[in-house]
Amino acid sequence: MSAEELTPQEAARWAARAGLPLEDDRHPPVAATAQYIHSVVSVLRELDFGDTPPAPAYRMGPDAAVRAEEEKHDAAV
Repeated sequence: MSAEELTPQEAARWAARAGLPLEDDRHPPVAATAQYIHSVVSVLRELDFGDTPPAPAYRMGPDAAVRAEEEKHDAAV
């Protein structure tokens, strides 16, 4: 199902199916939020990360070398 097809009634049905019953006045905002999330995820799926290493491979900040040595020490203990 595309995000454009999600009606407030369908959003309510999916929420109820997930065990999250919604009040009637919440159906339209939940459907709109789901459509927005779907549009963002669609863009992310199109990105080509190629050879990008996973997040744990990155070290941030000036003391990254110190933290790396500490982690090696902790792993050896």
